[in-house]
Parts: sequence; structure tokens; C-alpha cells
Amino acid sequence: MSSKVKRTYASRSEQSRICFPSPSSTFSSFPPTLSAKRRQPFDDFQSQVAAPAKRVKISKNKSKQRTLKQLHFCIDQSTVRKCTICKLSYTRGAEDDEALHRGHCARVQRGMEWGKEEERDKTSTGAREIADRVKLKDGKKGRIICVDATVGGKIGSKLSILLKTINVALSASTLSPEVLRASKIYLFLLPAMKLNKDKIVGCIVAQRIEKAMEVAPSAFGPQTDVTSSSRPIVNMNDSSGLFCYPELLPTALGISRIFVTSAQRRQGVASSLLSAAAQTFVHGCILDPKHGQIAFSQTTGDGMILMKKWGQGGIRIYDEDHC
Repeated sequence: MSSKVKRTYASRSEQSRICFPSPSSTFSSFPPTLSAKRRQPFDDFQSQVAAPAKRVKISKNKSKQRTLKQLHFCIDQSTVRKCTICKLSYTRGAEDDEALHRGHCARVQRGMEWGKEEERDKTSTGAREIADRVKLKDGKKGRIICVDATVGGKIGSKLSILLKTINVALSASTLSPEVLRASKIYLFLLPAMKLNKDKIVGCIVAQRIEKAMEVAPSAFGPQTDVTSSSRPIVNMNDSSGLFCYPELLPTALGISRIFVTSAQRRQGVASSLLSAAAQTFVHGCILDPKHGQIAFSQTTGDGMILMKKWGQGGIRIYDEDHC
């Protein structure tokens, strides 16, 4: 009787045995960097995959490139230009100079805006409306505002730009703080095309003074040889032929700056401003230019005409730096 052979696991051959490596042997068979790394979830692995780049839409309307200007060096022609309207010299081709000229020329021709902000600051700054509905020769009607020259706020910023424009237009020096503290500014406002806005078309700076010089008669009458006069004279302006007697006479009011936009000249703006200053500068006292109570500091060609017409020969001359 044959006995049945039972196969056990121990009877398997060494070759057929399946050996499972221990965890320690497994870790030691891989590089240390990979062995310390744990498996990541599929979602994390998917997030690390670089997303496809988005398609960039190219706009058909390409931004306009700045137009470049080519400058030429001309030996026989100067690049400095002088505007026939505002008389300001600037360098042609220099952007800063041309921008400065455009702003200055616009203010000389059309003036500056007087809007709602300046109108609201009238009460807080002490600005007064001296006259209303002042009629000019062309039929337009405006108003006159009086304000201290040292005022601040929106009105002060506006006046600062206006005074710089006037100084450049008249080739005059900047008024000193002492002069401004003793001065008042009179503005002539005309209604503008925009709603609730006016335009500053005229300005004078009135200053409290004490002494001024009498103008020799030759400045207002026929040209005579004033040098033959027995009284000593002083030449105040070579171009206009203005002579004064050096004696200092008591004078109450001095006008240091007079400015009218080119669009409103010969319409009575300056005469209206001067009359308003003569009536209101000294409280309770009306000054008469015919009696030598008002003086001018600078005398351009237009200033000479104004002295003769409005002052009727009584306007005097004073030095604003030593008044």
C-alpha cells in the first residue's frame, strides 16, 4: 500500500520560494531622497502639472505711438521765436518752452477763469464787489472785485498766476512782500460762455504810497526841449521820452500794475478799474487824478496813453521800490 505524499510549504524548492523583502531592506535599496518621500495623492500630483498657457488675445487696435520730431541744426537761422501777440520769446522745438508760451499766450489773450470755487471764497477772504453791471464800449457788462494782495485760498492761487503773467507781459520785476502787504488788487470780470463762470479780463494793483514826482508837461503836450527848463528834470523812460521833476510831492495812491487782455483792450476796462480804485481805495475819500493824488510806477506806450486820457495830465510817477 503506497503512502500518499503530502506537499508542504517546507518541501518547496528554494528557487520557487517567494521572498518578500523587509521594509528595512526596501528603504535601503533606494536613494535616501526617494525613500523619505511619501506618495502624494493624485489631486496633488495633478496640481503640480503646469497648466497650459492661456491664449493671448492680440488687440487689433494697436496703441498709437508718439510721433517723434526731427530737429535740425541751422546755423543761419535762430531757434528763438518771439510771439507777435504776447511778445514772449521762446525756443522753438523745446517742449517746455512751447508749453509755457501756449499757457502764457492764452492768458494774455483771453484772461483767466473765475469759477464757483473763487466765488465761494469771496466771503472768507474779504473780497468785495465794488461795482456791478459796468458797461463797456462794445456793450458788454461786467463787475469789479476788490481783494487784498496777500489773500490766500483759491483766490490767492489764482492771483499768484495772474501776477506772474502780468510781470512777464510788462517785463516787470516781482512785487516784494512789503509792497503786496500795502496793496489791493482790482479785477474786472466778464461773463464767460460756460455757465456760472466769469473771465478775468482786467487787473490793476493799487498801492498805498506817500510821495511821487510830477510829470514834465512835454509828456502830455507838444514835444518841447525840456532840458532848457530852469527846473531840474529826470529822464524816467528813454523809449517814451518821459521826464519828471525830481521833487517828491505828497501822493496817496500808486498804481504798480495795469493789465487788460488783448481781446478786451480799447473798451474801457482799465479806465473803469482806475476809477473804482480812486473811489474806494481810501475809505471815505475819493481821490482825483487831475489834482495829482494818483501816481503810476511803470510807463509803457499804452500806459502813457492811459495817463494822458484818464489822468488828464495830473498823473504822477513814483518808484515802487523806494516809495
